[in-house]
Amino acid sequence: MFESTSKRSWAALLILFAALWFGQLDFRKLVKPDEGRYAEISREMVVSGDWVTPRLNDLKYFEKPPMQYWATALAYEIFGETEWTARLWTGLSGFIGILLAVYAGSVLFGRRAGLITGLVLGGSLYYLALGHINTLDMGVSLFLELALIGFLMAHRDQASPRSQRNWMMVVWFAMAGAMLSKGLIGLVIPGMALILYMLLTRQWSLLARMHWLPGLALFALIVLPWFVLVSQRNPEFLQFFFIHEHFQRFATDNARRDGAIWYFIPLLILGITPWASWLGSSLWQAKTKTPQQTFQPKWMLLIWSAFIFIFFSISKSKLPAYILPMFPAVALLMGDHLARQTPAQIARHAGWLALLSVPMCVFLIALPHVQEFGSEETPASLIMAYATWIQAGAVTGVIGFVMAWRLARKNQALDSLVAIGMTGAIVASLILNGHNELAPSNSSYHFAQQLKGKIKPNVPFFSVNTYDQTLTFYLKRTMTLVNYTDEMALGIQQEPHKAIPQDATFQALWQSLPEAYALMTPGRYEEIVAQTGLPMKVLARDTRRIVVSKP
Repeated sequence: MFESTSKRSWAALLILFAALWFGQLDFRKLVKPDEGRYAEISREMVVSGDWVTPRLNDLKYFEKPPMQYWATALAYEIFGETEWTARLWTGLSGFIGILLAVYAGSVLFGRRAGLITGLVLGGSLYYLALGHINTLDMGVSLFLELALIGFLMAHRDQASPRSQRNWMMVVWFAMAGAMLSKGLIGLVIPGMALILYMLLTRQWSLLARMHWLPGLALFALIVLPWFVLVSQRNPEFLQFFFIHEHFQRFATDNARRDGAIWYFIPLLILGITPWASWLGSSLWQAKTKTPQQTFQPKWMLLIWSAFIFIFFSISKSKLPAYILPMFPAVALLMGDHLARQTPAQIARHAGWLALLSVPMCVFLIALPHVQEFGSEETPASLIMAYATWIQAGAVTGVIGFVMAWRLARKNQALDSLVAIGMTGAIVASLILNGHNELAPSNSSYHFAQQLKGKIKPNVPFFSVNTYDQTLTFYLKRTMTLVNYTDEMALGIQQEPHKAIPQDATFQALWQSLPEAYALMTPGRYEEIVAQTGLPMKVLARDTRRIVVSKP
């Protein structure tokens, strides 16, 4: 069906994939902490009308730049405040990233390689998952991918002077977007990749083709207005954002996100599934120079991937999503490599995928034992419900990969790769969406439903020794923190009147107020009642949270 690269067949596949991609954005409830945090900052931006100073729980929040906050706030203004709009910028960034990779692969390595690049990227577990989780990583990944592809397009041997100049302006624009998405890595990653490429190839002439003056002017025009405005309104911003959030976070483990030097190795292998067995060979073949070609795009892709992987591996602050910007580059190398694979080679790969999916199906037999993973906060019943989704994914994997194996055996190599990619996307979607079964534990959506009609909008609401990142979004209101700082430490330091530093102060205030609400953990509630005898009426509770009112 796809062997002839029929435009109609590929258009139908794109529509089907787009429906799968965007249709599941609102299937899951927002999960704490990241999804609730970034959804709430954007909501408060809309409510306050202040699009310069980001706020979380009405406190200044300068850990990240505002690009995603702006995009999500705009989505709220147009479509309303829902899970779908909260994840829309992430979803759009991921989907556009796939289309951009297909375009780049087609220009650099041929149409077949470009189409396969899209299959690799869209069908990988890691990329699909992060395209549906509300964090800042997919947005910055898109801009970094655009910078990389712009550089590849600008410096390929066939580029005309005009094309080269235009593509370099795209590069400067993309670096500015990355800077406004997540800070200095918008400059560090492209800059270091270029330096390393020139060191290895001795192509120093690339420096003269960067179009520095118009490029820097465009970069400054995009980046400087917000940085100047936010600094004028908040003198503490520059030191916190650049020193604390960049240099100290990279060089120290203050953020408590340290990990072993091999932290990202299993994440890369698992993340590129179901293409993992081709990962090593795709990276290895990229080191070979293309004859009669001055600029070596494969070298640039390999250097880009290696730098990102090593850079974050040696960092003292590690999170799984940090290596996401290397995935489009890896997909491009794999697309080029897979375009030259024989049907027999693809059949062997698909066969191994099918065989490896069988042990996951054995999980059906072990289902009764899954309840052993339950806890007081996450009951076994929730774990059991999620397990059925994983089982469905395993069964789907076996069926899809067997189909891919049969197609490759019939010499339908491209059809087989389509089957692998779509199977990977469906399996990843099942595993991701099944996580919604755990929402009663890791999201406050269901908890907030208990409070509907019980909370008056203008009555003081305290959050005692805790803060739930998703509850403020679902209740559409902020809370007064009591004896709690965490990531809001800077905001509390700058506006101390918006928080209560001591439990005793809160208890005295509770006694004096005619009406009030308070959020706390079940254990803390029991302690307060036993030790102070404060009058409290339970309005809602679950395994992690309790909201009380003053009766």
